[in-house]
Amino acid sequence: MNLQDILYKVSIDKVVGSTDIEISNIAFDSRKVNENGLFVAINGTISDGHQFIDSAIEKGAIAIIVEQIPANINKDIPYIKVENSHDALGIIASNFFNNPSDRIKLVGVTGTNGKTTIVSLLHQLFGFLNVKAGMLSTIQNKIIEQVIPSTHTTPDALHINFLLSEMLEKGCEYCFMEVSSHALSQGRVNGLNFAGGVFTNLTQDHLDYHNTFAEYRDVKKLFFDALPKDAFSLVNKDDKNGMKMLEGTKSNKLTYSLKSIADYKCRVLENKFEGMLLQINKVDVWVKLIGDFNAYNILSVYAISNQFGFEDYDVLTALSMLNSAEGRFQFIRSENQITGIVDYAHTDDALKNVLSTINNIRSNAEQLITVIGCGGDRDKSKRPLMAKVACDLSTQVILTSDNPRSESPDAIIDDMLAGLDPVQNKKVLVISDRKQAIKTACRLANDTDIILVAGKGHEKYQEIKGEKFPFDDMEELKQSLNIIKD
Repeated sequence: MNLQDILYKVSIDKVVGSTDIEISNIAFDSRKVNENGLFVAINGTISDGHQFIDSAIEKGAIAIIVEQIPANINKDIPYIKVENSHDALGIIASNFFNNPSDRIKLVGVTGTNGKTTIVSLLHQLFGFLNVKAGMLSTIQNKIIEQVIPSTHTTPDALHINFLLSEMLEKGCEYCFMEVSSHALSQGRVNGLNFAGGVFTNLTQDHLDYHNTFAEYRDVKKLFFDALPKDAFSLVNKDDKNGMKMLEGTKSNKLTYSLKSIADYKCRVLENKFEGMLLQINKVDVWVKLIGDFNAYNILSVYAISNQFGFEDYDVLTALSMLNSAEGRFQFIRSENQITGIVDYAHTDDALKNVLSTINNIRSNAEQLITVIGCGGDRDKSKRPLMAKVACDLSTQVILTSDNPRSESPDAIIDDMLAGLDPVQNKKVLVISDRKQAIKTACRLANDTDIILVAGKGHEKYQEIKGEKFPFDDMEELKQSLNIIKD
């Protein structure tokens, strides 16, 4: 594609050289530049792409996007100066792939908790409705039923547009994607044309990246501020930040709620480990998911399908067939009726939701044993909060390692213990080896007791000192409970 076409709608400060050249590929990692490529120099969190411009040119780059034109330039290479390379990359990527989001109905889901489940449920639902759809999520990316491994909650702008163009090639009419706060602040969704946006909830998370909760909230709000007039914004009215998201958006404003008057309303009539009986639009429907947090997820999925004009009967029928996303409140039962649950809950609010759901279902006769850790190199302020929630809502707690990354597992556990008073401390065992922690929970459990293993969910690895080792909470739980398969 001609560079001039690739730069359409990009806010350019200065151009040195001619932009009338043909570009065959785009990269923001100098190692991935190919012959006749465009290199976008991005000032990232780890390194500054401007330091690798010469390396990119050696690899075949014939044009460079920069925030600062180098002192020593190659006179055969055009340099295009922009204010923010992250922002420019989103528009450039969309242009290069012929703006695929203009030709597919793209729905973005943002919020602290629920993004993965909603995107997964939407993808399943539209499959049951015989509509071809794709999804971009934390667990995996999918083009209809083709699975593409996922490395980030929201891919980079180049990968998003490549996947959207592939979805169009395969006949997809819709795409559902998670939109993380990191992606919004880094401009990964710039240049995309969204048909709708969903806000789930907002609780403390990622304060290692966003300096304050207000900054975290405002980054989420940017998504709704940017939605066009012909799109819809669907927000959880029961979250105190829900209506905040709608301030200033030009899109069609919609709300969903379990507790107050809203455009879409739901009641939980019955709640068991096997599923819930919900009333949506005065119609009763049995679903396989459980807990109020999943009632919100199901309701938002119903609302989105309604916005796209699908028949109520077809949608409500399909809702009863949906399965939870992998690692989201997945449960198994042993022969002696011990219930084992694996959940991704990695914030204090998500953990509180899961434990409250379990406590609402169980009688006080069973123990609730919770195995929980916190990730290394992430928001430290939530560690004592998560330990406190676990102790407040469990019979016994085993504090263990999650993904310690570059940190000491014991130091992370010490941060968690700092949130406990002497009474709560009496409920706690510390076993930093996660495998042993799960085994111990299963040995402590009596018939009909409940074990929750939280924090890692779908992940199939444990990250320690920069290396990923195979580890699967569900498999470990099955082995320890002598369950070979579901």
